[in-house]
Amino acid sequence: MSKKKSWLPGFIGISAVICFIAARFVFYYFKSDGFSGLSMAFPLLAAGILISAVLMSVFFAAWVYQDCKKRIDDGVLWAVITFIATPFIGLLVYLLRRREVKQRCAACGHAVSRKANFCEACGSKLEQMEGRKDMEFKQTHHIHYIIAGTISMVLMLACLASFIAGALSGKGINTDAASDSQIWNLGGISMNYQSMNDGVWTLNFRSASDGFIAQKDITIHDAGTETLYADVSCGTVPDDSSLTLYLVQGSTVESFDVTNLSRPLEYPLHAFQNGSVHVRLLIEGVKDTVSKITIR
Repeated sequence: MSKKKSWLPGFIGISAVICFIAARFVFYYFKSDGFSGLSMAFPLLAAGILISAVLMSVFFAAWVYQDCKKRIDDGVLWAVITFIATPFIGLLVYLLRRREVKQRCAACGHAVSRKANFCEACGSKLEQMEGRKDMEFKQTHHIHYIIAGTISMVLMLACLASFIAGALSGKGINTDAASDSQIWNLGGISMNYQSMNDGVWTLNFRSASDGFIAQKDITIHDAGTETLYADVSCGTVPDDSSLTLYLVQGSTVESFDVTNLSRPLEYPLHAFQNGSVHVRLLIEGVKDTVSKITIR
């Protein structure tokens, strides 16, 4: 097989993986609100991390495959292990257990050590490698795979560092509960149960990071007669903690402090238009919360 043809399977595989990653981003874009409220730098950096990681694994797996061929080992198996386990683990394991360099006996084809004088299978005398060939072997083979894998690793780490730095700074990420754009949470919520049945949004949670925003879109059918109904109970309310309910529809925004409701909140929706409205809960320190929100 020519050198050009030997690159074809790898090229097809890499192209397929990149197309798959791109398709996932496109699918997510159409399934959700796209990347509204998020700087395009973040999805681009995420794509850079994934693509660089795949390329790094492919290149180092290719080097392992070629190294196995020189050692008469199972190159396909170790290439797959290196790719799946990531080079950081797979390559380390391979280097720790790889076989010594071997050659084929000209008489019987048995794999024997290059240092051996006789074949252990048939006893034939083995021709020793010439000094020049020995020096050529000691040189790092298929160096282009190592260089390409190292470059891919550096790009992956650079994209990862930029992604983390951007996320920690909060720049380019919309966390404004009053915004009509998509909200992106940097924190998390624990022990939560969430459902949407018959137009009733139920959200129960034990705790959440400060500033976490839970959201559901609910449809207003008749703004002139319908009312927002919110039954919210916060079991634990530490000092300076709060739970704020937001209604957002374009430039129309209403907010309510629902931290210590004595009875369910009922609010006429005259100020809004028929259609979808963002219903959000801005969680700041409250715990053990149970809520049911609907429009009726």
